[in-house]
Amino acid sequence: MNTTTIVLILAAIVTVSIVIIVGSQMRERARIEKARRMTAQEDQYNRAHRLLDEIPGHYLTNDLKLLLIKNMEEACQELSALKSNLPVKQWLEATRQLKSSVQENTDNRPPVKIDSPEKSNYVKELLQSLFKMIEGMHKAGKLDSSTAKKNLRYVLFLVHKTHADLHVFQARDYVRQNQIRKAIHAYHLASTEMGKSRDNPLAMKAVKSFRTRIKELEAMGPENEKGPGSQEGQSKLDREWDTFLHDDEWKKKADYDD
Repeated sequence: MNTTTIVLILAAIVTVSIVIIVGSQMRERARIEKARRMTAQEDQYNRAHRLLDEIPGHYLTNDLKLLLIKNMEEACQELSALKSNLPVKQWLEATRQLKSSVQENTDNRPPVKIDSPEKSNYVKELLQSLFKMIEGMHKAGKLDSSTAKKNLRYVLFLVHKTHADLHVFQARDYVRQNQIRKAIHAYHLASTEMGKSRDNPLAMKAVKSFRTRIKELEAMGPENEKGPGSQEGQSKLDREWDTFLHDDEWKKKADYDD
């Protein structure tokens, strides 16, 4: 075997080795990228599912529900294309059934009382996650500017309402304990929170209601005296606030533009 032949054989061996190494690296990169994409889609599905389940039911408009469902559907379709071992078919079927319920307006979710700072902060974190999700959909071209803006403004309104919910709960508790000055202060805080959404008619309606209640409490005199009709005024405000986002009217008012 002459020198030229030996060199050619060695070159062939080196070439084959390089091809094998490069091919192996490419397969590994593809495997890692596939795993990354699957994890990202699973996270997208779980995040949207969690927001849909854990944000207080009366906070979510049908539009927001459908945005979350859209994220869940897209994640399932991507996972199916990636041949995930997760129960994607069941997820997709359940998601489509939920979508039909929302479109038929039969998806009823119970309201959640915001009765502690911990619960208020938790709901706020959920709403912040929803805000980021909507922003991401807009940046990815999945939402037009008008729709994104409308929903982002509404989510900000919900953040303010979450804080107001806590202040109202505290105010009611102070009234029951006959600590009127503290109750007035709590209602002032609730009014301030709702005032941050000045472009929302519902928020302004709430501010007006809180101011009326504050005047009622101020007219009661010393903290150890309960004026006539105070309980009636309290129960009226309670009913108005507890059903603040429950009827059809708020859905119309939530759909506002500049």
